[in-house]
Amino acid sequence: MNSLVIDLFMCGVAYVILIYFVATMTKNSLRRGNSSNDDGDGGIENFTPPKIDLPPGVIWPSDSPQKSRKPEPIDY
Repeated sequence: MNSLVIDLFMCGVAYVILIYFVATMTKNSLRRGNSSNDDGDGGIENFTPPKIDLPPGVIWPSDSPQKSRKPEPIDY
């Protein structure tokens, strides 16, 4: 056999063994791990959005003035 073929075969075997060990270790830690969806950051959760101080003349799109439905009359 050519040495390149032997090297490729050995790399493939090493890859399969490595993936096997990583998969088994991950599976064990997932079984042993948290049963809830707690990400462990701790602290008090605050779901309110922050108040951002905008410069003068800039408004949020939700605060924009409402447009009237009637078109304004055109002066001739």
